[in-house]
Amino acid sequence: MSYGHRETLHGIDLDVARGEVFAFLGPNGAGKTTTVEILEGFRARTGGDVVVLGSDPAHPEPGWRERVGVVLQSSTPERNLSVRETVDLYRGFYRAPLDTDRVLAMTGLTEQAATRNRRLSGGQQRRLDLALALVGDPDLLFLDEPTTGFDPAARRAAWDTVAGLRETGKTVFLSTHYMEEAEVLADRIAVLVDGAIVAVAAPADLGGRRQRHTTISFAAPADLELPPGLHKAATRCGDRIEICSADPASDLTALLRWAETGRFGLDGLEVARPSLEQIYLDLTSQPNTRTAR
Repeated sequence: MSYGHRETLHGIDLDVARGEVFAFLGPNGAGKTTTVEILEGFRARTGGDVVVLGSDPAHPEPGWRERVGVVLQSSTPERNLSVRETVDLYRGFYRAPLDTDRVLAMTGLTEQAATRNRRLSGGQQRRLDLALALVGDPDLLFLDEPTTGFDPAARRAAWDTVAGLRETGKTVFLSTHYMEEAEVLADRIAVLVDGAIVAVAAPADLGGRRQRHTTISFAAPADLELPPGLHKAATRCGDRIEICSADPASDLTALLRWAETGRFGLDGLEVARPSLEQIYLDLTSQPNTRTAR
């Protein structure tokens, strides 16, 4: 995709399988919205081939639009209608819509059915956005920051809804800034940096995450002496010792035996591999990378 002489997308190449939850991550300005709008048929691309549900979104076949649901970053459904009236209105746009009560239940809006849209909280408005995207019973759902403004309980409920969509065979293309959301929901994640995809993998494997060293940490006094095999890999961070381990099972076993022999308590013991957020920050700090990993 180019705007004049400025190329904003550099030969993006990806595929999404039927029934997959595919997360699309990247910093602001990376080209995520442009990519999604091309896939949705709302923006004309400069070049390349795009096929969504068997059609080119720029020239879709009849009925294609009914098979696609979209949750935009923000929208303003009819302010003076109630939630139920709004869902009923949108049902009329489709030949085989879902039942209104079912949609309200799926999106946690049953208790707000009679509430005017203008009186909804930010999180409830996002639920209504999701309800309107689902009411046509789409095969493919584009979710652009779907849980923005949700409290933790509402976010978890939305995740359950998305997970349920996967179980029914629907495909979900998810754009989000919440790393936990991507890790919980996505079958695969793509990371976009400066208009190019730099990594595509399952959450556990993204950016070589599975091969990264694991960190073992615990609280320890300043004069604590570790055994030689662990001492070389250890660093002190405040009142804690961190051990960077390529073989966490062996190192943890050795650490526990040493602690037992020396009658030393491993207070606050934590074992953690690199978080998805750490991997994401590593990937997005390399703006000139052009090869998917």
